[in-house]
Amino acid sequence: MGFIDASSRPRSALAVDWRAPDRRRMLQLVLATVWLVDAVLQFQPFMFTKAFGNQMITANAAGNPTPLAHQITWAGRAIGHHAMVSNTAFGLIQLVIALGIAWRPTVKIALATSVAWALSVWWIGEGLGRVLTPTASPLTGAPGAVILYALLAILLWPTERDASTEPFVAARPLGAPVARALWLALWGSLSYYALLAANRSPQGLHDLIKAMAVGQPHWLSSLDNSAATLVAHRGLEFSIVLAIVLGVIALGPFLSVTAARATIVAAVVLSAVLWVVGQGFGDVFSGSGTDPNSGPLLMLVAAAFWPRRVRAPAAAVSEPGADLSRPLSLSGT
Repeated sequence: MGFIDASSRPRSALAVDWRAPDRRRMLQLVLATVWLVDAVLQFQPFMFTKAFGNQMITANAAGNPTPLAHQITWAGRAIGHHAMVSNTAFGLIQLVIALGIAWRPTVKIALATSVAWALSVWWIGEGLGRVLTPTASPLTGAPGAVILYALLAILLWPTERDASTEPFVAARPLGAPVARALWLALWGSLSYYALLAANRSPQGLHDLIKAMAVGQPHWLSSLDNSAATLVAHRGLEFSIVLAIVLGVIALGPFLSVTAARATIVAAVVLSAVLWVVGQGFGDVFSGSGTDPNSGPLLMLVAAAFWPRRVRAPAAAVSEPGADLSRPLSLSGT
């Protein structure tokens, strides 16, 4: 019996069975990294004190409807009384979610868990992102960073839908029409919040940015103070401009590929500016920040909507009169 020379076997037969991450998988890994950052922040010394529950969480009750305010206050005090146990559990849950998303076999379980956990934290820990209060603002993170984790879990859900038939990654789980509706709801709501009375008042934006400077490193507080000075007594003008830009971004996925890409770039740039100026990098340098806030998550959502031209169905090639000299593509709008 002869022996088969291993060097003569096809390269594919010798290769390890490993799938290179596609665009969706790369975004899932970025999401896992953000969850990991959350877990690390949750293990800061401040989180193990009563102040985390009695002060930080209960503060979200202010301005919310009475029933919600009572629930937040009760939960904050309960967490404050059991700070060590509750915060350890919070940190471990976020760590498990991060590792679960990063490992392919458990990605669906982890994403489903992240939706449930995000909704509960958004309800109690963020007071529904303060969207029911008159002071909600995209500058400070409305509609809440945690709800964006749930949205990303849905938009990046693993499906067998052919990626080549969808105009962007976020369209694969639910289809392009539903994904576009979710994008419109998110960015349209941000445009609405920008025009709330508290934000368009002469000193509204100034006061928000000024408050963010407290407790920050000198270089960041100086930047915040400079930005606050810039918008002082110009709250109405800046709020209108911000609302218009957010409104245009909300329409992005409904435009042509070129125009949509321009709005996605604008969304990333604006999110970065809001993250630095309005959100102070999620307050992570103060020792009491629980997450990076909405800036990075909005950028990740934008990346999931980056449009590309979609291949025409193969059947179109056989259609009578088809011009085979031209590349088959759809606009992807």
